Parts: sequence; C-alpha cells; structure tokens
Amino acid sequence: MQEHCEWSARAEHTERIIAAALRAADPAAAVGRVLVRAGALLQAGARSYNLAGVRRVRVLGIGKAAAQMAQAVVAALPDLTLDGVLITKRGFAQPVPGLQVLEAGHPLPDEAGTQAARQLLAAAGLPAPDDLIIFVVSGGGSALFTLPVDGVELADLQQLNQQLLRSGATIEQFNTVRKHVSQVQGGWLARHFFPAQVLCLVLSDVVGGALDMVASGPLLADPTTYADAVAVLRGLHLWDGLPPPVAAHLTAGLQGRMPETPKPGDAVFDNVHTVLVADNALAAGAALQCAAQLGFNPMLVSTALQGEARAAAAVLVALAGTVRRKALPVAAPACLLWGGETTVTMRGNGRGGRNSELALAAALLLEEQGLQRVRIVSFATDGDDGSSAAAGAVAENDTGTLFAALGDQILTGNTGTNVNDLMFAMLY
Repeated sequence: MQEHCEWSARAEHTERIIAAALRAADPAAAVGRVLVRAGALLQAGARSYNLAGVRRVRVLGIGKAAAQMAQAVVAALPDLTLDGVLITKRGFAQPVPGLQVLEAGHPLPDEAGTQAARQLLAAAGLPAPDDLIIFVVSGGGSALFTLPVDGVELADLQQLNQQLLRSGATIEQFNTVRKHVSQVQGGWLARHFFPAQVLCLVLSDVVGGALDMVASGPLLADPTTYADAVAVLRGLHLWDGLPPPVAAHLTAGLQGRMPETPKPGDAVFDNVHTVLVADNALAAGAALQCAAQLGFNPMLVSTALQGEARAAAAVLVALAGTVRRKALPVAAPACLLWGGETTVTMRGNGRGGRNSELALAAALLLEEQGLQRVRIVSFATDGDDGSSAAAGAVAENDTGTLFAALGDQILTGNTGTNVNDLMFAMLY
C-alpha cells in the first residue's frame, strides 16, 4: 500500500510539472502577452503599427500551433476585418474567425501541403507598402509549407525528408537542406510579401534559439549556403542516395548556377519585424517553479540537450547518480531539468520516438546502476513523440516491460504548442 501511495504521489508530481510547462508555452497566451493594443496603435515587441494607416490586414501562418496563435491575433483586432490562410498539421485545426485553416501532412510533406502553400501565397495577393501581414510561425512549418524548387517534385522531397528523418539529423541540419530546395523557405517568402509591413510572431521549437531555423525561416535571412547543405548530406552519408533531381539542384547551386537564399542585408527584410513569443526556456522555467512549489530542490541543467536519445539518457542518469552520491550542491528531493531535442537513428521499423527511446534507455541504466527512488521523465511539448501516439514516457528502476503495458506513457494528446522537449530527473 505504501509503495502504491508513493507511486501515485510521483505520478501527480509529474503531471503537475508537465501541466505547468505547457501552460507557460500556450500559443494563444504567448501571443496575447506580446500584442498590446492602444487605440489605433498595435505594439509588438519594439515596433508599433498605426492601424489607421493600414489599407488591409492579412493574418497568415504555418505550423502546429498556427490556429491557436492566430486566434490570439484575431482577439487583439476585434474591430478589423481580417482574412488569411493558416496551414497546420492534420488533426490540429481549430476554427479562427475570418480565416481559412488548412491541414497538411507532417512529418512527411504531402500534396495537401503544396496546395495549401499556393493558397497561402494567393491569399497574400499583391502586397503594397500600406498592407500589414501578420505571420504566425511554429514548429512543423517546414513540412507543412511545401513548395519545391523547379525541377524537384513532391515525391523527391518526400524521399529526401524520409532519408533525413531516419538519419538522426538535427533540426539545424534538416532545415539547412530544406531551405535550399524550397521556393518559400530560407527567406524566400519575404520576397513574396515585399514591400508590405510584416510582423512575424515565432513560437520556437529550435534548440539554441536560431529563429531562422524555425519552420526553415521563411521570413528570415538565411546564413546557410548550398555548400552547407551539401556538407550536411555528405556528413550523414546521404549524398549518394539522394533523389537525382535534388542532387542536381544542389549541385547547380554549389556551382553558382542557382541563386542563393536571401542573405542578411537584403532589402526584402527591411519591413519584416520578428518577435519571439515563446520557447523551450519559458516552459522549462515554469516547470522549475512548479517543482519548487512541490517541495523539490530544482536545478536547470541545460536547455540545449541534443544528440542521440540513448546518449542523452546516459547524461541524465549520470547526473542523477552524482546527486545521489552528494557530489553536487543539490539534495534530494531534487528535480534536475533539461530542455532540448534529441534524435534517434532508426534501425528497423519499430514505433516510438526520441522521448520514449530516452526513457527506455534510462530505465535500463537505472537498473544497471542500482539507482533507487529516481524517476526519469521525457516528453515532447507538442504531445507527439515520433510515430507513437504518446508525448513521451516515464522511467524508474522497476520498469520491466513496455511503457504502454506499464501505464508509464505520457498521453497529453495535441497540446497546441511546440517548444521542443523537456526531460527531468526526480530524486526522492
């Protein structure tokens, strides 16, 4: 009975910490905090817009959180007639007054995504200097907003994406490549919108905060090059197996026969103002605060955890062991927290994702090292961990079978947000 009560208390602690992190990263609330309306003035970060001088306001956007972010934009402008198009992951759509919400495939792009991209560009019309385009961006936008360069077909992009997904590529590597086979990513969308005033609101899912990597940076200058993209593919040993049209296009770019993505200093970015509304650090901070309220001694280790999930699991378990040996200035009950996003190099055709992989590897290490009263939690803030229906999993040193059978899966459903993953080690 005592063991059951302890397990229930640990489960409640886990649920409350996760809930606090997700509340902090709620897309609508995050956008609502950024947009400040005072009469005809709309303030967003360091820039204000005089709505009295605006001919037309369009709300456009891409990503898993597009609908929720746009709802907050619409709520801030109740007196204006708005139109626009949003593209989100299939099953993530929510109604937004005045806007068309389209669904497309993720993580692999599909025909719906290419059609939706064309509809979004059509909705932008022929932008004028007195137009205001409010563009909401969140994770998942790279796959959802798909318009390949001339000569590359959707099937080629699908094969490329599948190869990158299975390779264990980081999001930076992945998007460096995708920017250079797209007509709308890597800053190209800014040329479509120029010379309109553009307010870009970003919910970041990129470790390290490189905003040009969120959804492959459709409105931000691209510091990467064709040479970088080719280097990524060669480094991952994918170059020789690329779809021929993709290899031909990248080779042409490498040889200067294709234009580079728009770079810093390009005039098309002069009217683009980008504001970060929420990221992993915000969610991690809320999780730490909740852990402290629950009586834990909290410690933020890093918000830049990357690498193979199994290697990351070793890092978590090693630090938990260090705390248990009292070699760190934090005592149990403790909550050590990491943010970031790991990867999995796939072997075979199993189901799951990086977070369940991390938790399973941690469970085996806890058992191997005999660490008692330690709980490892790893979950994706968007509620979608790879090919499973779970957000992640919980590991303890008594985990002996699959998480689903144990009831140790984290099932949040679609959370509406996407700010990478959170991992924490709870020591009792």
